[in-house]
Amino acid sequence: MLSYGEFAKQWSSLHGNTATTGIVGGWLRISYRMARVACTLRISSNMLTYFGVLFALFTAIASTHWSAPLFLILSLVCDGIDGSVAILSKSSSSWGATLDAVADRISEALWAVAFYRLGVPLSWVLALASFAAFQEYARAKLISSGVQDIGLITPAERPVRASYLFLAMIAWHLEKTHEAASIFALILAVQQAISFVMVIRFAFSRLR
Repeated sequence: MLSYGEFAKQWSSLHGNTATTGIVGGWLRISYRMARVACTLRISSNMLTYFGVLFALFTAIASTHWSAPLFLILSLVCDGIDGSVAILSKSSSSWGATLDAVADRISEALWAVAFYRLGVPLSWVLALASFAAFQEYARAKLISSGVQDIGLITPAERPVRASYLFLAMIAWHLEKTHEAASIFALILAVQQAISFVMVIRFAFSRLR
């Protein structure tokens, strides 16, 4: 099985040569250890991808129930280590990458549903969902245009987006009203708008 150094190098290469230090490096070490366990149990990367979407669905359905934050965490864990399992098991493929990308978009659509069920106004939900989709679509187009060094980390990456949903669900349970959840959604929408602009500026600098 690959050492952590070999794993981190391959992960960086598959993610636009993103640096594997700081917070990213800390998460990668956790992901590496969890992926080793999954490989030992013969859990495939695609299976984890499917479980990630399933738990995201449970998150949306149970958004106002105490179990929703737990389902969100489980969804993130599956989504966070499926790629690591693919690297460690040497099963990375274009199909797996496509499946993972589609699963991410489905999961985020379900997160938007969860925000709406928490009482967040539909216009804000559509705004935060749209900016997230725009950001990821711009990244995908950059890669398809041959830009491989997309190491840009924005203020609204997927873990940040999930964190705001987590906080919104906790706030809803503490207050039983939609106001606090709406505030988190509005802040996230602003951060995602900024992040989208950052990606567009990066794209302009590489493609002009």
